[in-house]
Amino acid sequence: MEFELTERQQEIRAAVRELCRRFPPEYWRRLDAERRYPEDFVRAMTEAGWLSVLIPRQYGGGGLGTLEAGLILEEVNRSGGNAQPCHAQIYMMGALVRHASEEQKRRYLPAIAAGELRLQAFAVTEPDAGLDTTQIATFAERRGDRYVVRGRKIFISRVQHSDLMLLLARTTPPAQVETRTQGLSLFLVDLREAGRGLTVRPIRTMLNNETNELVFDGVEVPAENRIGEEGKGFSYVLSGMNAERILIASECLGDGAFFVERATARARDRVVFGRPIGQNQGVQFPIARAHMALVAAGLVRDKAATLFDRGAPCGAEANMAKFLASEAAWDAANVAMTTFGGYGMAVDYDIERKFRENRLHLVAPVPNNLILSYVGQHVLGLPRSF
Repeated sequence: MEFELTERQQEIRAAVRELCRRFPPEYWRRLDAERRYPEDFVRAMTEAGWLSVLIPRQYGGGGLGTLEAGLILEEVNRSGGNAQPCHAQIYMMGALVRHASEEQKRRYLPAIAAGELRLQAFAVTEPDAGLDTTQIATFAERRGDRYVVRGRKIFISRVQHSDLMLLLARTTPPAQVETRTQGLSLFLVDLREAGRGLTVRPIRTMLNNETNELVFDGVEVPAENRIGEEGKGFSYVLSGMNAERILIASECLGDGAFFVERATARARDRVVFGRPIGQNQGVQFPIARAHMALVAAGLVRDKAATLFDRGAPCGAEANMAKFLASEAAWDAANVAMTTFGGYGMAVDYDIERKFRENRLHLVAPVPNNLILSYVGQHVLGLPRSF
């Protein structure tokens, strides 16, 4: 068991940190105020090759593992930035690399790696289905060599900044399948060809994370754009969710480090009643506790990523990493807010912005209560709780 980063991993972390210096907190603060997409940052990350790390080398990517990808996203958030506007292009590679045909890989992966195409949108969630993905109703009807899609999706981010979108839709009515997970198919939709059949309705949220409701009304998708076999899309999506949880855990670790480092500096420098506030146990101990929780969560993330990259089962570890990292980061966010006091509410200190961004991870991409249910049932063998 190794606890130290390899030389290559250290180089990756240092290079990402150096890139992020070009986009200081003032950059993110301005975008947050103006509700704008970080186009310059995403372009820089693309040109540096950091968004194609999971694409195999033969298709122009970095050919690296999930742990390296996690270190990249962690470093972005640790710098005071926000990896959400570009993280999907990393974690969605699991579905393409593992389940796309060789022709699809040759057609799309090199262009994605080169920055000629963007794949930033992932359409699964629906207003009435919520977390019960097996109950989605968006339907793709086969008509000759094309599928015609009708239905609605909710909380689908970055559509306006993507050329391509992964779409999970039903292809067989529920009454005609043997199990709930059958009858769903995965498609790669070219948004440039969607036309009037796709309506995108922005949803304003508490953070600058361009998200939307999508209405499909006759969008045509070539049959050749279906990923894998018809009806097996649910399993394809699940195979990529472990990677998504590991990478979201990594973002949480970066957020948590941001909060702890900022709180530590503030506690050391802020003098009240003739002494640094960090000399007071009421300030010092919560920061120390937050730091320890992040270190522990990081070890679980590392284990989950290592197992995933080996092709070993890691559902429990990936879910626990996401849970522990998001809870630790949220605790660190509250510690930082308390340490800064009233200044934590001030925009210029960046605590309130990161506070808002970090809160999302307690409920997305999977709520922590659902992870507790997963561990209770599948790890501890307890009865299903819902």
